[in-house]
Amino acid sequence: MHPNNLHNQAYNFNELIEVNPDLAPFTFVNDHGTQTINFSSSEAVLQLNKSLLKKHYHVEKWKIPEHYLCPPIPGRADYIHYLKDLISKEDIAKPIKGLDIGVGANCIYPILGTQIYNWDMVGSDIDTNAVLSAKANINPSEKLKKHIEIRHQKNNANIFEGILLENEYFHFTMCNPPFHNSEEEATKGTLKKLRNLQDENQAYITKKEITLNFGGQANELWCNGGETLFIKRMIKQSVAYKNQVGWFTTLVSKKENLKKIYKQLDKLKTTHKTIAMTQGNKKSRFVAWKF
Repeated sequence: MHPNNLHNQAYNFNELIEVNPDLAPFTFVNDHGTQTINFSSSEAVLQLNKSLLKKHYHVEKWKIPEHYLCPPIPGRADYIHYLKDLISKEDIAKPIKGLDIGVGANCIYPILGTQIYNWDMVGSDIDTNAVLSAKANINPSEKLKKHIEIRHQKNNANIFEGILLENEYFHFTMCNPPFHNSEEEATKGTLKKLRNLQDENQAYITKKEITLNFGGQANELWCNGGETLFIKRMIKQSVAYKNQVGWFTTLVSKKENLKKIYKQLDKLKTTHKTIAMTQGNKKSRFVAWKF
């Protein structure tokens, strides 16, 4: 992980349980003598996130509606830290202002950006329930309310139009796009991920259990054309806002999609770079471009 990421070390579950006792029933000592949780359990991950947010980021109340995605905090924090490195190379005025496209019900990127670096953040989403949930997650905190604004994107075809206001400037945009082509592909991907997380003594996870516990909303998991088409659309639409954004960025989950994304970026004569990130055995990346 990024050297500034607080989660570079193993979780101290005793400290996390102290701030959130509801985590305790989900912890156990594995065969290697390590205290941990079952990461294929949605409730266990939810309680872990609540503990991490409360202990490290001073977020007292945080929740997500049933069937919405529960993000892994360490990986989300990595994106924030690498964004800080990216914009720190620029001669820019403060305070820093960022836009999270597809903020989700969890509102995690704006929360981390504000709590780690005191950034001003705007989060946008096409899902009305996600917008309401994101607002509910920031309302209990005076600091979060002061630094974070949630906006509803009412036109699914638009990414920036209707969100960026006239004469408004963002130092960066960020996005975790839907990366599957279809519901079927998303379900298969989730099955594979969860079965890799399962302990050998656990029961086999069924498709029904995924629907109940790990479904996610359609706009969170898949869209026509998957992440490649979504990102290419974002790149095309970013041209109209080239004077209102310092760096446009987006996560790219599949390395094999980079070639098509680079082709679109080169076609529009952008300056672009790819920032690699690693969390344990997982390798990820985000692409950044500017005009």
